[in-house]
Amino acid sequence: MTSANEPTAAPAVDVQQLVADNDLGGRSPGPAVGLFLLCVALAWSLFQLWIASPLPFTFGILVFNDTESRSIHLAFAVFLAFLSYPAFKRSPREHVPVTDWVMALVGAFCAAYLFLFYRELATRPGNPTDMDITTAVVGMVLLLEATRRVLGLPMVIVAVVFLTYTFGGRYMPDMIAHRGLSLNRTMSHQWLTTEGVFGVALGVSSGFIFLFVLFGSLLDKAGAGNYFIKSAFALLGHMRGGPAKAAVLSSAATGIISGSSIANVVTTGTFTIPLMKRVGYRPDQAGAVEVSSSVNGQLMPPVMGAAAFLMVEYVGIPYIEVMKHAFLPAIISYIALLYIVHLEALKANMVGLPRRGTATGGSRLLSLALTISGFFVLCGVVYWGVGWIKNVAGDAAIWIIGAGLLAAYVSLLWFGSQQPELPLDDPEAPVFELPETAPTVKSGLHYLLAVVVLIWCLMVEQMSPGLSAFWATMFIIFVMLTQKPIQAFFRGAGGLGAATKQGVLDLIDGMAAGARNMIGIGVATAAAGIIVGTVSLTGIGLVMTEIVELLSGGNLMLMLFLVAIISLILGMGLPTTANYIVVSTLMAPVVVQLGAQNGLIVPLIAVHLFVFYFGLMADVTPPVGLASFAAAAIARTDPIKTGVTAFFYSMRTAILPFLFIFNTQLLMIGITGPFHFALTVISAIVAMLVFAAATQGYFLVRSRWWESVALLLVTFTLFRPGFWWDMVYPEFQEVPAAQMGQLIEEAPANASKRVWIEGTNLDGQDIRKGVLLPLGAPGTVRERLGNAGVSAIAQGKELLITQVKFGSVGDKLGIEQGYRIVSAEVAADRPDKEWMFVPAIALLLLVVALQRRRFTPTPKPVARPA
Repeated sequence: MTSANEPTAAPAVDVQQLVADNDLGGRSPGPAVGLFLLCVALAWSLFQLWIASPLPFTFGILVFNDTESRSIHLAFAVFLAFLSYPAFKRSPREHVPVTDWVMALVGAFCAAYLFLFYRELATRPGNPTDMDITTAVVGMVLLLEATRRVLGLPMVIVAVVFLTYTFGGRYMPDMIAHRGLSLNRTMSHQWLTTEGVFGVALGVSSGFIFLFVLFGSLLDKAGAGNYFIKSAFALLGHMRGGPAKAAVLSSAATGIISGSSIANVVTTGTFTIPLMKRVGYRPDQAGAVEVSSSVNGQLMPPVMGAAAFLMVEYVGIPYIEVMKHAFLPAIISYIALLYIVHLEALKANMVGLPRRGTATGGSRLLSLALTISGFFVLCGVVYWGVGWIKNVAGDAAIWIIGAGLLAAYVSLLWFGSQQPELPLDDPEAPVFELPETAPTVKSGLHYLLAVVVLIWCLMVEQMSPGLSAFWATMFIIFVMLTQKPIQAFFRGAGGLGAATKQGVLDLIDGMAAGARNMIGIGVATAAAGIIVGTVSLTGIGLVMTEIVELLSGGNLMLMLFLVAIISLILGMGLPTTANYIVVSTLMAPVVVQLGAQNGLIVPLIAVHLFVFYFGLMADVTPPVGLASFAAAAIARTDPIKTGVTAFFYSMRTAILPFLFIFNTQLLMIGITGPFHFALTVISAIVAMLVFAAATQGYFLVRSRWWESVALLLVTFTLFRPGFWWDMVYPEFQEVPAAQMGQLIEEAPANASKRVWIEGTNLDGQDIRKGVLLPLGAPGTVRERLGNAGVSAIAQGKELLITQVKFGSVGDKLGIEQGYRIVSAEVAADRPDKEWMFVPAIALLLLVVALQRRRFTPTPKPVARPA
């Protein structure tokens, strides 16, 4: 639908080349070099699978420690970066220049230096030789150049600024000045220890992220990506604005396995954006919907753009806890986006796409319900059945479970082979009809088994994320090798040899693609390590706290707003992993320290999710929102306009961090039972839908200004009922520290206690702040405080902290030796704050009643095929 005054569409852009340039390098050398790069990428994937498997320890060969693994991991990333990514836009793409070969080999040597000379370096810690320093300097320069090629200038500029600050501290303004550090000290810290480039971030990339990215790449190459998109269109495409709703759902599904918002945009956007434009969305709206849903995919567990694994290390909680806390905000954000595109469709009186087939709505619904319910019944049988088998069969259970998994896989393949194949449709075709819902959903249920294996290993078997991803990846490898020949056999199509060969080729391609997808993450985590190393070397993190405190004047909301803006700026142009490392290193301590001084005592995971959400918003925000540029290229519209529209749609994501900072129940913290859980989920969903209606200015009909204000008030009350309730009833009552021992011993397992501490820090400043101290398993006072890394003794009516373990939860909360625990806070005995939902719902019903008076149903237009 093009209006007469609509601006001329942007010229066509090769979208596949765009994503290749951003995520894969875009270089296409000759067959010999191409084969060599394929072999190197394949070798990297095989190396990562080897170190993740139990085999090195079983056979006692090729066992690498964490530092050696990180070194080899970065060597692969740097080597492939120089050979895959041209230096400039005009650089040759058909062959690899000699200079790139030299930089690739030298860069790989510098990165592998810690592995090659591990024993020698271990004998002289803190006493580097000239060779060590030369290697570190050359390696640092080549790492920054590789980062520039792969990620662009923003990440390099940030790293160079921090390096400049390290060397030139004495020339800085007084507030951020320090004595400055020598080249030897800086390079030794950044390159020859695990405090800088080879720090925690690169370790997470090597140990966890690679396997999850490889798993997602193989799952997509197996056909799951096409299956997710087709299923989303079959389920939602016939509704008003159906392609936009399908884009949201398919991006959520793709986001589960994707580590890149740009790749997510291109994977689903090439299909969804043309169809959104066809049913009536403006080009910038179509692009913005895809951007918003794809960026939201980075919030969706289990991968969360690979940031989930970094949170495990930085926050110090199990991976399964990170997934639990991140799940509800991601879900309600997606539901709100579905509602936003529905409201846009209502405002423009849009229609859906025509269906294929003549089945009635009731029969379609029944068939779909039977398929989905059957799958869930099967899951239930598997869950309880596996538990029973493990109790009865003991050590033999693994073989029985394996046989059962194989039987389920073959059964689902047979079930899917009875349905038509899922071809790749052309969204630009003159006539586009939706696939049938039930056959589409049934055709690929075996793909979900791979996700089930992953979730099972994580949640039921309680394996580490790396080992869980290893077994899930091994399963999807088995699927890729067998699905095509088995399907050919069940369909009676013949050609089993050709099908088997195609499966092997797909597997090789998928493993190489997984490695190429990791080039950007590998160099990003290494470059981000420069920022982390600078913070640990200079103490700039404490300075950031002082700056924000000065600017905010001690106002809590202004402090959070400033942190949000700074996180947004720091995240511009950075990939998700580097983004999280930077904002969590610099800004998370600011929220912890200043919030604690102002009475904001929240779990550390809430703080990290707060800065992560705003750092991620940079993918949407002009002028450097990379995802917006990718979507605008597909929609053939202005990227700035697309970014502005996407930011407006993403406002629902921007308000969530402010809400869960004050109401941690949105992170599934403090839920007391099934009813409380259901009430929390339902109220959060309703609140987010009402917020979407308020910001869109449309509910049942177009809203008047005061109706939008009323809807915003309803939203705030449903999200944070305690704001009003605390005015009437105090939330906590103070308990003297003398009673702390009894409170700690009587607290349930894994509970946390709100305590107030006082003392003088190392800078001579008097500190009073509150912290949420996790207590872990039941035990004595000493044992439970020890779970948080804190030792304390009674001193009069207070507890004197005698020791804080380095790197412990207590250390991350800013507790220092010599501080005193002066009091604790326990929940006050008061009515439940959820009673505030009653007036909120009453106000919502009043708005509904007023809008119903103005509501006049419009006839639904007839869908046109073209």
